[in-house]
Amino acid sequence: MQYPPVAVIGAGSWGTALAIQYARAGSEVRLWGRDTAQLAAMTGARCNERYLPEGPFPDRLRAVVSLEEALDSIDEVLVSVPSHGLRQTLQLLKEKRPDGLRVAWATKGLELSTGKLPHEVVGEVLGADAGPFAVLSGPTFAKELARGLPTALTVGSADREFAGNIAARISDPAFRAYTSDDIVGVEVGGAIKNIMAIGAGISDGLGFGANARVALITRALSEMTRFGVARGARQETFMGLAGMGDLVLTCTDNQSRNRRMGLALAAGKTIEEAEAEIAQVVEGVLAARAVRDAASELELEMPITEQIYRVLYEGVKPIDAFHALMQRAPGAEFN
Repeated sequence: MQYPPVAVIGAGSWGTALAIQYARAGSEVRLWGRDTAQLAAMTGARCNERYLPEGPFPDRLRAVVSLEEALDSIDEVLVSVPSHGLRQTLQLLKEKRPDGLRVAWATKGLELSTGKLPHEVVGEVLGADAGPFAVLSGPTFAKELARGLPTALTVGSADREFAGNIAARISDPAFRAYTSDDIVGVEVGGAIKNIMAIGAGISDGLGFGANARVALITRALSEMTRFGVARGARQETFMGLAGMGDLVLTCTDNQSRNRRMGLALAAGKTIEEAEAEIAQVVEGVLAARAVRDAASELELEMPITEQIYRVLYEGVKPIDAFHALMQRAPGAEFN
């Protein structure tokens, strides 16, 4: 099937990897970001040497330096920017937006100042009736996707036809997309797993072993589900790719920037030192604050999130945060 061109807004590692996959699966793709010099370099090198040198560009993918050129004759756009830049990017897109444009995003996290999920920010900026809208999320590392290694993710949308269309046009023999109409659940999973990966990195960095890691992941899934259901998600969503799948991946592999942040904190490094080493946005740092504040408003108990927040923002030592978790009163596993 021949699909119309798609624009990918955001030329970091994840946006580039998704642009590569769209092109690999048969779509003409235009990749745009704010850094004109970087886009020009990508045009010459036919890869994103800064963030994703492992992924050579397919013939159908080209980087463009003008947002107008990226959106010309486009009816579908994928936004892939960090959560703290989503609103500004959407406002820019709104100014240039062609009529009938369908919008998807691969942003993971809550808006720090408001606690809103990405779809709420999208609806607020573009208009709730301007859809259809969709989110892409799941257990995916950009480097592996760029290399064409087997991968699966979830496309969440209230519009089943739009979700199915995205799933079809992005899938190929090495990439499988599933659909869900639980957009809240898909987004919550993508936001909270980053916080928990910091905790898993801390646990492993302190030498606590496999027992502790699995206990943390299991209880993290409980917190994720509790938060999601309180925001209107369905419980079963968190047993899927965008919930448990993304959580396990991010907590257990050192490709995860959030896990590496936890390892660095356990080694006594500051957040600033860790971020300088990682050299990319660590979403879990901001998400810990946003989710902790949102949980407080909802009167939800999220002890792992609370302790990671205290390590990041109140100067609590990682070992003390661990002791605080282990010294909580015993309780029922399921309430």
